Amino acid sequence: MKIQSILLVLILSLTTACSSKKEKANIDQLYDTTWQLEYMSGPRIAFDGLFPDKKPELTFNKETSEVSGNNSCNGYSAKYTLEGNSISFGEPGPTTMMFCGEGEPQFLAMMKKINAYSFDADGKLNLMIDDVPMMRFKKIQK
Repeated sequence: MKIQSILLVLILSLTTACSSKKEKANIDQLYDTTWQLEYMSGPRIAFDGLFPDKKPELTFNKETSEVSGNNSCNGYSAKYTLEGNSISFGEPGPTTMMFCGEGEPQFLAMMKKINAYSFDADGKLNLMIDDVPMMRFKKIQK
């Protein structure tokens, strides 16, 4: 009986250690890259119609807890908060105010609703509302 208890404790310890390393590895994938939006759920306008010229891009800064990039037309920056697989974005900072169609307000409205993230098997970043992927980003070279 003692051996079974010891084995159970060891298995649970290994499982916990592996999952925390995996979560750390997932968080590290956010940094040192630029993410380009390739899909957004919700709008009734086709994705390419929302973003005909330029797709939104994000870059996460680990030290300042800021995300920056563009929302397809104007610059974008905001604070973000990470806790496990939960993520939230603060109000975006001041930007130029060019009007470039319907994509920018759709993007900004969706960013305010996001509360979780994950990475899929292809390494793409999914920004989600609860368990539902709402935005998918791919890594791009700058």
